[in-house]
Amino acid sequence: MPGILAIEYALPDEVLTNEELAKQFRTWSEEKIFSKTGIKLRHIANKSQTASDLGVIAANKLFANGNIKREDIDFLIFITQSPDYILPTSACLIQDRLGLRKNIGAFDINLGCSGFIYGLATAKGLIDSCIAKNVLLITAETYSKYINKLDKSTRTIFGDGAAATLICENGIQIGNFDLGTDGRGCNLLMIPSGGTRLVKNNETVQESNYEGNIRTKDNLFMDGAGVFEFSIREVPKSIERLLLKEKIEKENIDMFVFHQANKFMLDFLQRKMNIEQKKFYINMSDTGNTVSASIPIALKRAIEDGSVHNNQTVVLSGFGVGLSWGASILYTGNFK
Repeated sequence: MPGILAIEYALPDEVLTNEELAKQFRTWSEEKIFSKTGIKLRHIANKSQTASDLGVIAANKLFANGNIKREDIDFLIFITQSPDYILPTSACLIQDRLGLRKNIGAFDINLGCSGFIYGLATAKGLIDSCIAKNVLLITAETYSKYINKLDKSTRTIFGDGAAATLICENGIQIGNFDLGTDGRGCNLLMIPSGGTRLVKNNETVQESNYEGNIRTKDNLFMDGAGVFEFSIREVPKSIERLLLKEKIEKENIDMFVFHQANKFMLDFLQRKMNIEQKKFYINMSDTGNTVSASIPIALKRAIEDGSVHNNQTVVLSGFGVGLSWGASILYTGNFK
């Protein structure tokens, strides 16, 4: 059964603290920002740093740790909504920068908060169908480049980051999946302009005030209440379907590692789903919401601090922009 052999991650050097935000948004103190989000600081990419740059750093850490040789990678998946260019696909650029073989598959997946789960499903399918043996899955995002500095609804939450995950025929075993999509909610989290539907122009750069948050159509927009309602509606049902597929009871799950959206939402989901707090992993205070990179970063940290260890069953869940969601189950076995 395909499994996760190793995870490494990378965060930009520059940070944005609650203290800095509180100085700008006078009605929100450091304490209020933390109580609402569970975040103390976010890492922010500099002007010249892209998501692919962060992904390359994470992948190089994975190679440096001796988990696999570069020449043994036979498929590359890059998940981002912050590509270097409209075309070519960023995965092609990463293949060259990492010095991977030329006779490998490489493509981008344009997904956000659920992206890691979809990447796992794709990688598992490639291995199960004998198309690949060693898949390098890179998830990276730089949402900060889309955020208006006067928009506290997004600026307090999102941070930049990347993770590189090695998926092969051993390691932490990947079980079943539950995947879902509801495109009717696409307007709840989006950047209105920049594609072919609405090309950037003189009008799209005009700022508007939405409930005290300043942004343009070139900026990231998030209807926080709408995304919250979607998450609490769909995530519990997704987990129920996953456990039914896997024929396992919720009580037999040792750890739940969800997309690190914000602490308020995660706490609500934990209570709604009646999951013991000790089984519900939250670790985002020094990263913020890193979108597709948040689950592998949290999983790596859970392994490092012992929250996830040998002979456990772990449920992963990602949900957000799209609207899109996905869940998967892992069996750690004797992975260390």
